[in-house]
Amino acid sequence: MNVKLFSAALATTALIAIAPASAEGVKIGILNDQSGVYADYGGKGSVEAAKMAIEDFGGEVLGQKVELVSADHQNKPDTAVSIARKWFDVDNVDMITELTTSSVALAVQDLAKEKKKIDIVVGAATSRITGDACTPYGFHWAFDTRALAVGTGGALVKAGGDTWFFLTADYAFGYSLEKDTSEIVQANGGKVLGAVRHPLNSSDFSSFLLQAQASKAKVVGLANAGLDTANAIKQAAEFGIVQGGQKMAGLLMTLAEVHGLGLKAAQGLVLTEAYYWDRDDKSREFAERYFKRTNRMPSMIQAGTYSATLSYLKAVKAAGSKDTDAVAKKLKELPVEDAFAKGNVQANGRFVHDMYLFEVKKPEESKKPWDYYKQLAVVPGDQAFPAAKDSGCPLTK
Repeated sequence: MNVKLFSAALATTALIAIAPASAEGVKIGILNDQSGVYADYGGKGSVEAAKMAIEDFGGEVLGQKVELVSADHQNKPDTAVSIARKWFDVDNVDMITELTTSSVALAVQDLAKEKKKIDIVVGAATSRITGDACTPYGFHWAFDTRALAVGTGGALVKAGGDTWFFLTADYAFGYSLEKDTSEIVQANGGKVLGAVRHPLNSSDFSSFLLQAQASKAKVVGLANAGLDTANAIKQAAEFGIVQGGQKMAGLLMTLAEVHGLGLKAAQGLVLTEAYYWDRDDKSREFAERYFKRTNRMPSMIQAGTYSATLSYLKAVKAAGSKDTDAVAKKLKELPVEDAFAKGNVQANGRFVHDMYLFEVKKPEESKKPWDYYKQLAVVPGDQAFPAAKDSGCPLTK
């Protein structure tokens, strides 16, 4: 192993004091971006959400203490794999979750398959995770690029936004989101006029936005996330893109990015999420407890991490064992109903649940802190996600 990466893995791995260390205990790892472009999107808030799930479950399973470790993968697949390998081989981690950044999620999922360990992806978006890259032990929890495309892409085309130009993050997630949204746009009678790719963590979108403006497309689709989306929207306002008649579509935006932008900049954006804190009594109860711990309302990534952690522990209990095959089987058998969502897990590891189409409120429509969304539509789970047999997962052929 590269010594530098191994040292980074040791330095970034933090043991969260959920329970005393025990070789016989159940150990869960949160591996995500805690300092970069996606730090608000999931970050340390996802660690807190996982701690809540462990506490709500009672802190132990099968008479064994549950431990939590966390690390910052810095959006680098090689760093993530180095950390995950140490967790699996040395630290006896049983399951890794969150895994923001699609290139990271795909790399760690391959390692988890090799090591016969469970991974539950929450923060990464590519639909390949339960498609052609599926594994017997890999799960995808909160959303994926196809669900976002069906929600936001389908809605905007039906509303008259029938020509599109994409600003796409130049890695696996961006390509997948552009591809899935393009297919939905075209299936609904729309046209894609072009696309341009930008590096991850860009600060200057001017040349990309000028190309989008010149395309005359009715919709500029932002196939990116986190600070990249926020920066693109801020700079689009400076270029007068929306004032000129084009609509900005945040294809992956969460409450965290809307909060960072503020309602003045984000108003009118249409987006798709799996969770919103103020949607019903169950989501509000969880969000209010989370807020007391973090002083922020949870994003769908953080609420999804809570659900993934809780579901894993329920599966271990139902299996009566930590055995990976037995737990994976239970994860696919047990229905899910918690503060995040209600649904079922398919044979390819895809958690199927409803998605929601939201519009960001105007400042004058917001009645209280974090009151940011109005719900436009429910996208039923069987429309948002393909059936396992249609997902491209070779396990389901």
